Amino acid sequence: MNDDLDKIDRAILAALQTDGRMSNARLAETVGLSETPCARRLKRLENDGYIERYRAVLSRSALGLGVVAFVYVRFAVHDRAVAMRFEREILAIPRILSCHNVSGSADYVLQVVARDLDDYGTFMRDQLRSLPGVTSVESSLSLREIKANGGLPLP
Repeated sequence: MNDDLDKIDRAILAALQTDGRMSNARLAETVGLSETPCARRLKRLENDGYIERYRAVLSRSALGLGVVAFVYVRFAVHDRAVAMRFEREILAIPRILSCHNVSGSADYVLQVVARDLDDYGTFMRDQLRSLPGVTSVESSLSLREIKANGGLPLP
């Protein structure tokens, strides 16, 4: 943790992780500041890169995306150019929520959403397995989400 953050900065960040649409007045009240100093601190936190962006968290169920899968992707040949092509193509697929290059038996772990199992199967067959470098995939389907979008820890 950066030593430039004091207790109030951390409180601002924690409050905004809970509610990113919180008004400056409510944020100031929450952290025990008046509005002007709170707004200045918030602007500094944004400018210093502690706050990357604001966004809405959408409901998967309301959007009809009932399947969440964690997909372990393996490459047979580890060629940098192929990996870069794979990563570029992954970025363009909206149903892939996250992609991590990992250590261990897989090369990448993806979090994927789909309407149902048929939709997921079609995605696997028509898109994922045809991506550059992919030689095998293994899926783990989420049975129940316990925690999501938890926010970063702020000691």
